[in-house]
Amino acid sequence: MSPRAGQAGHSAHTLAFVESPVQLLNVLEWAHLHGLRGAPEPVRLSVPAQARRSPDGAQAPAGAELTVVVLSPTDPMTRGQLRRMADLARDEGYRVRWEEARGGTTAPFHTIGGLAGSLRRADRIVMGDPFSRYVQLLLTITRAHDLVVVDDGTATMEFVAQLARGERLVRWHRKGGRPGARDLLFAPVSSSARRRLTPSDRRRVEVFSSMPVTETPEGVTVTTNDFAWTRARFGPPRITKGADMVGTSLVETGVVDGDRYLEAVQSLARAHGATRYFAHRREHTDKLHRLATETGLEIVRPDLPLELIARRGPIGRTILSFPSTVVHTLPLALAGTGVRVAVCDIDPSWLTENASPRAQGFLSGVTGTAKDVHRLAAVGLA
Repeated sequence: MSPRAGQAGHSAHTLAFVESPVQLLNVLEWAHLHGLRGAPEPVRLSVPAQARRSPDGAQAPAGAELTVVVLSPTDPMTRGQLRRMADLARDEGYRVRWEEARGGTTAPFHTIGGLAGSLRRADRIVMGDPFSRYVQLLLTITRAHDLVVVDDGTATMEFVAQLARGERLVRWHRKGGRPGARDLLFAPVSSSARRRLTPSDRRRVEVFSSMPVTETPEGVTVTTNDFAWTRARFGPPRITKGADMVGTSLVETGVVDGDRYLEAVQSLARAHGATRYFAHRREHTDKLHRLATETGLEIVRPDLPLELIARRGPIGRTILSFPSTVVHTLPLALAGTGVRVAVCDIDPSWLTENASPRAQGFLSGVTGTAKDVHRLAAVGLA
């Protein structure tokens, strides 16, 4: 895909939709790789503390080729990280439009209605989560001929595989079986989104990813994300002698049993001398309190995606993780620093009865396809 793909005679304008800090980070990485311009000087705009929408049709900073639309979630940790990432995007000169997309029952209607004009005018749409029903609804409005999917973690691997096989779009950790009432109601929109994300003579599709893509749909351009923007803007970090641990939301998504997870963290920390635990933004406060009490680990709530936190430092010489996105992204962000990333397998006995039948195979694939990591066997539990 051309970095300036769009209508002849004018500079293409890109509209990006993000719902998480990692998605916004990867939009910045994508824009950096493709050479999208920001404003001539950084633009500092305050993010509204209360529910407030930017007026539709407001002009982007002079010369800016990217507008990032934040479809804000309600989770405080995610919102906090998104605000910090939004500031970084503004520092790059891009326009950021903050939408309180979930601020009440009428918020989605106001958000979608307010974005309709921008969607129809955009030459290119970038999205971080093609599984998002919000994003799928927005795709039914756009006329853009260039569509880009940037990484939303391990879900990107499943999205590309499902698109290649012509399957309906469904997250990997959802339990198999018959679709629910909401799934059936939304099925026409999901089917329309899948069609729009399928390349054709009139539509180009790019996947920008640091994850391994083993099944590439015909006509889809796959571009590698090597975290060049992150490495250029941050670090190199100061490296400490100890080990740090990265948390996951596998308990919160119903994949792994909470007690088993706590025992595994305790065993792993003891075996490798870990002292800090970098919490996932979705981890529950009660669970983290229990981890701190029973393991003695210092719980760190990052205010930015871990790739940026690690790159800024200080960071342990060894980073311990369970199967997750970071086993693919951290080796890239920390390339040349000497930091070792070690990943611990998920034992099948840790899975809950509600875990999807695909969970074990998917998690093993996440670990097995990671490059430049040290693989640890599942820790033994009492």
